[in-house]
Amino acid sequence: MDDSGMLDRSLYRKLLESAEEAIKNSYSPYSKFRVGSAVLCSNGDIYSGTNVENASYGLSICAERVAIFNAVTHGCRNIDAVLVVSEPQNPVPPCGACLQVIVEFASSKDIPVILRSLKGTEKTFRLRDLLPVSFSKEDLHSV
Repeated sequence: MDDSGMLDRSLYRKLLESAEEAIKNSYSPYSKFRVGSAVLCSNGDIYSGTNVENASYGLSICAERVAIFNAVTHGCRNIDAVLVVSEPQNPVPPCGACLQVIVEFASSKDIPVILRSLKGTEKTFRLRDLLPVSFSKEDLHSV
């Protein structure tokens, strides 16, 4: 990442390629809404995930959480960036549950969350802008 906290081109490209590869494996037979995600860990490793639906809709899981849980499974506890790829013309933000999980593992609330459509439209936000008031592990220590 550069001094502004944004991704350099090389890291961005790797994240995008990982998310675009993940979206190909989306299991979304009910909604037909395919999503892929990739996360950049503080050590430079990249992990990806895709959405997985279930006939019992509540058991479905979003691509962002799959990518984060994949990272955690491999020992990553600090995420420096999240990239989400979806099919609609306009990029879609993570749901509230995914934002809460991102907060849990983000290295700071200033990490970039990059939203991109497969059609090339892109928006970048800081995590704090997507979830300005969040519950975190620090709140548990205030009791």
